[in-house]
Amino acid sequence: MAMQHGGPPLATFRQDASVKGHHLRTGTVRRVLRFATPYRAALAGFLVLIALDAAAGAATPLLVRRLIDDGITNGDRTLVIGMAFGIAGLALASAVLSVGERWVSAHVGEGLIADLRTEVFDHVQRMPLAFFSRARTGALVQRLNGDVLGAQQAFTSVLQNTVSNGLTIVFVLAAMLSMSWQLTLVSLVLVPVFVLPARWFGRRIAAITRESYALNADASQTMQERFNVAGAHLVKIFGDPTRESAAYAEQVGRVRDIGVRRAVYSTWFRVGLTTVAAVATAIVYGVGGVLAIEGQLTVGVVVALTAYLARLYGPLTAMSNVQVDVMTALVSFERVLEVLDLEPMVAEKPDATDLRTDVAERGASVELDHVGFRYPSSDEVSLASLEAAAALPNDPVADTLLDVSFTVPAGHLVALVGPSGAGKTTISQLVTRMYDPTRGTVRVAGTDLRDVTHESLRATVGVVSQEAHLFHDTIAANLRYARPEATDAELEQALRQAHVWDLVASLPDGTQTVVGDRGYRLSGGERQRLAIARLLLKAPDLVVLDEATAHLDSESEAAVQAALDQALAGRTSLVIAHRLSTIRAADSIVVLDGGRVAEQGTHTELLARGGLYADLYRTQFGATASPTDAAGATDDTAEEPDVDLDEAPGIDPATDTLVGTTP
Repeated sequence: MAMQHGGPPLATFRQDASVKGHHLRTGTVRRVLRFATPYRAALAGFLVLIALDAAAGAATPLLVRRLIDDGITNGDRTLVIGMAFGIAGLALASAVLSVGERWVSAHVGEGLIADLRTEVFDHVQRMPLAFFSRARTGALVQRLNGDVLGAQQAFTSVLQNTVSNGLTIVFVLAAMLSMSWQLTLVSLVLVPVFVLPARWFGRRIAAITRESYALNADASQTMQERFNVAGAHLVKIFGDPTRESAAYAEQVGRVRDIGVRRAVYSTWFRVGLTTVAAVATAIVYGVGGVLAIEGQLTVGVVVALTAYLARLYGPLTAMSNVQVDVMTALVSFERVLEVLDLEPMVAEKPDATDLRTDVAERGASVELDHVGFRYPSSDEVSLASLEAAAALPNDPVADTLLDVSFTVPAGHLVALVGPSGAGKTTISQLVTRMYDPTRGTVRVAGTDLRDVTHESLRATVGVVSQEAHLFHDTIAANLRYARPEATDAELEQALRQAHVWDLVASLPDGTQTVVGDRGYRLSGGERQRLAIARLLLKAPDLVVLDEATAHLDSESEAAVQAALDQALAGRTSLVIAHRLSTIRAADSIVVLDGGRVAEQGTHTELLARGGLYADLYRTQFGATASPTDAAGATDDTAEEPDVDLDEAPGIDPATDTLVGTTP
């Protein structure tokens, strides 16, 4: 027996019944309705179509009753043919209405999905870097996918099912009561027998479904970790294919077993509903048939009442779970709103100015004025539900920078050196406004970065980091990410200046070569030179360089260093330096230690001063070297091997390189 207007409510049981006890935050429903404002007219039409469809479905058995009682019984062929055409017309009208419902539903639903995803994506992009360092990418993507889809259902499937099933129940019961209130009551007595088992099976199916989702998520996570290029590389070096296959087989085996259980429960569910519906039909036929024989009912009424049963039990069962459906949709909406309510720490002021104007007038100078900084706590930048170990106390306990002040004049190169944890990378993130200082001010061209637009700051500042990130796209697309309107000739010029054009030109597809996941089809030096080409294409006034040669071999380092010479020429440069060989030509060196400026000066001045910088230098040459001796050597004559100032002090005798112990 077909169950129209909702059918077996299996979809509702896929939701988590625990949402029944969830308490929505104040104002959630009002904010949900705000998203529906652009679709008010469409939703109104949607409700009208649902009502007409429900009325057409409820009217059909009435025509069947007339066809039998007034047509067939009385031998009225004209009425029989008219009722038959009427039944066919209602079926056609219902089909057209169903198509109209689906069109409006798709229009509203897909529009809401697009609106929500766009708003969440735009909002997340404006979050500080600490947000991304804490949030699980998978959980964040789930908000954009699963939760947005769940929120969309509030205005489509949940609204449609609730209104349609509710109207169907009202129309059907009104029609049944008008024909025989006695037989209608007999039908309703069986409703608990129909609904209660459905709810029990629904809870079981929901629990199994939730478990299967978790198991599928684990299996998907395994594939994602093993199939990305870094994970695949690690597996090939340290992994065992047999062990990996066995572990994955165990995971999918659990998915298989729970899938079988879910199939069995679902079958019992459908069989139970069909059986109860068949029993109800038999009772109505039996009781109604006796009443028809006794002349208390007509045959048409009995047939019509049995037809109405097919339209009654399905909606009644679905409506018994409407609370779960509605709450599930609202909870999904709440989870989306939770992300939207997280205010970006680095916000743009309404009256922000264009930094490019100030740079054009005064040059791209950089000034840190009594800057202090502490990395934000988790509740300031993230959500517990997005973090893998949200319950663990992992907030910063101390300031990273303490009253840091120095200036980089326009067109000058200033190097930042110091042990790991001294605050060098933090300063670079403040200059690029990944964060705002906790105290003090960071200025470019004499303007507080908190007073400028994000767009003008991005246009003014360019960055090359130790790990050059490339998207899984072509070389041209990766370069144009910095300047979308760049011509092919400008791409070639940037590649030539970065000393990587010969390599690109030798590739079969040239600039249309796809670099692979994270650029892994290229070597480290090639990726760095492409990153420098991207910087050159952007042509910023201020360059922040986080030692791009720190992890390269000597040949790659030489090529990258030549590209950097082109990139830094004529620009204000703030270089986070790890190797002395890259900073001897700096106009000034700022030595950081423990979040403070320990000393500042040129290479020669700092050596003569005998402070931390001189200690690092003396460690490089051995205990017998003196700052005075070193200061007397020029950059052209001094035999200075590279030293990583992050790793100080100490020398590894096996490799003749410095190793660090200072945190």
